[in-house]
Amino acid sequence: MLQKSAVEVGKMIADKEISPVEVTQSLLDHAHALNDKVNAYVSFRDDKSLAEAKQAEEEIQAGQARGPLHGVPMAIKDNLYVGGETTTMASKIHKDFVPKEDASSVARMKDAGIVLTGKLNMHEYAWGIDNNNPHFGAAHNPWDLEKTPGGSSGGSGAAVAADMSFSTLGTDTAGSIRIPSSACGLVGLKPTHGRVAKDGCFPLAWTLDHIGPMSKTVEDAAALLQVIAGFSPKDPTAVDVPVGDYLSNLDRDPSELIIGVEEDYFFRAVDSEIERLVRAQIDALVEQGAQLKTVKIPALAVSEWAELAISLSEASAIHHNDLVNRADDFGADIRFLFELGELFSSVDYLQAQQARRQIKQEFASALTDVDVIITPTLPVTPPKLGSATADLNGEQVDLIDNFIRYTGPSNLTGLPTLSVPAGLKDGMPVGLQVIGRAFDEQTLLQVGRMVEKNDPLGGKRAPVK
Repeated sequence: MLQKSAVEVGKMIADKEISPVEVTQSLLDHAHALNDKVNAYVSFRDDKSLAEAKQAEEEIQAGQARGPLHGVPMAIKDNLYVGGETTTMASKIHKDFVPKEDASSVARMKDAGIVLTGKLNMHEYAWGIDNNNPHFGAAHNPWDLEKTPGGSSGGSGAAVAADMSFSTLGTDTAGSIRIPSSACGLVGLKPTHGRVAKDGCFPLAWTLDHIGPMSKTVEDAAALLQVIAGFSPKDPTAVDVPVGDYLSNLDRDPSELIIGVEEDYFFRAVDSEIERLVRAQIDALVEQGAQLKTVKIPALAVSEWAELAISLSEASAIHHNDLVNRADDFGADIRFLFELGELFSSVDYLQAQQARRQIKQEFASALTDVDVIITPTLPVTPPKLGSATADLNGEQVDLIDNFIRYTGPSNLTGLPTLSVPAGLKDGMPVGLQVIGRAFDEQTLLQVGRMVEKNDPLGGKRAPVK
């Protein structure tokens, strides 16, 4: 049962084949048993989640179903606020922080009848990509426990891959949904900036942050996006646009699709096997009738600098007072980054924003000629935990730079971006990234479904039991 998708389990619950209490208890037992190995959870809500499951059972029995995920147990990343409950951001400084209100995304999960089982491990303050946390310990990749699950939503990726949560929410500022989704063989969706209200999410960088689903299937991602999407006046960056019915329109004929490929940036300095796997999926779509066009986005040449200047400047502003007053309470890696962020001038920041504008304009232009742009999610596979480098065709390259190289541009543009599995390299998952037009998450999910139907992982699952 735990290996099933969230939507499958939700249907079984709705059909009264299984009880939400039974499902939740089974998941909690499994998650507790595995957590010493995987370290995906930083806290559990056993009693509260079982009470929520019991309420869901009573409502369903009374014919008061709330939707396809009613009664399905899920954990969430520990930078999303649950009112009255500790939210640590996986940090020492906020280890006892208790928010007063739920995040809008969490409130919508509760309104949908989702059972919250606990809070998931993450890189401290979401400011890192390997989830090697000095305060709560590292999360481990269920495909290989010696390797990083990616970050910052590493506990989220590990939990879903190890069947410790049916689906989950991650946050993404430079790739933190898509990186662990690629590394753990999941579907990860960073929605359009403004599509999901992010009040009640502790910020990393105000103008780059996103909240989105991490799931076993495209259908699960669509179902969870359906729950959390929508405007909230509590978030000044939220955009009041209609929310589509993502679940009802997942299938599309590939012959209706025009795929863009940007060769100069997204297929430069990429692992040869990752490139082969991603291009094989593109070729499969073309064989099924999709058209292929080359697009040019020259401003991507400065995207890594722009992402760094903006994210570091904004993050350092957020944490400035703690950096001045209690710097030793930060992990060494993020303390260094916050100190580095203090070095950028206002001129640097504003020039980065100008570069960002140019990148957004060029993406918008490219996406007038194509429906989506397909790239690898990561140019390398996950290294061992604690490694600062990764292997790129036999050369050791900087891990942070390469893990965010292909994901960061979508945070600068705010465009919706999906990562789906494209295959396996040496037993580790490889992700394919789909970038789309603003507020057109539907097309991304449709393309992800097309790739998913090709069964790129060959039915294989993370081996940790």
